[in-house]
Amino acid sequence: MEGTELKAWRRSERQRLLALRTGAPPAQRREWGQEIDERLRPLLRERAGLTLGVYWPFQAEFDPRPLIDWLIAMGSAVALPAVVDKKGPLEYRAWRPGEALVDGVWNIPIPEKREIVVPQAVLAPLVGFDRDCYRLGYGGGYFDRTLAALSPRPLAIGVGFELSQLETIHPQDFDIPMDVIVTEAGVRRR
Repeated sequence: MEGTELKAWRRSERQRLLALRTGAPPAQRREWGQEIDERLRPLLRERAGLTLGVYWPFQAEFDPRPLIDWLIAMGSAVALPAVVDKKGPLEYRAWRPGEALVDGVWNIPIPEKREIVVPQAVLAPLVGFDRDCYRLGYGGGYFDRTLAALSPRPLAIGVGFELSQLETIHPQDFDIPMDVIVTEAGVRRR
């Protein structure tokens, strides 16, 4: 599968997977989120003191915000991504709870203060994923462009729900696999 057929398939799969995720009962998503959180903490504890790129949850994604205070207490810093160029990589901005946020693209909050950092690890939300740790996102290519542009390349941790697993996303040259994928069912490493 390639070209127009692949684009149509990916668009259709995104819609299907988003409908599954948003259609799951909120209590079920919270339970899955707690299980993901429990799997993420040991991975992040090993990297205490780093700067972790997190994200503000959107469309019933796993919510990483409960991890932020814990990470800061462990000596880590957090950064939130901001879209500054719709065809370019994301920009990570340092942020601490209580600091001002403004609406970014799609009204997703971003730090008002533009203190750019290069995170050593990033959490990337999954719309879908496959057994080879390739991530299907929203289709904008932001995380792939960001991982390709950051130097040194951060550890890429995909987070999402098990119901989003696909046999394959039919990876293309521009798709960058996650190093680790964490769901409520387990941790997969590339």
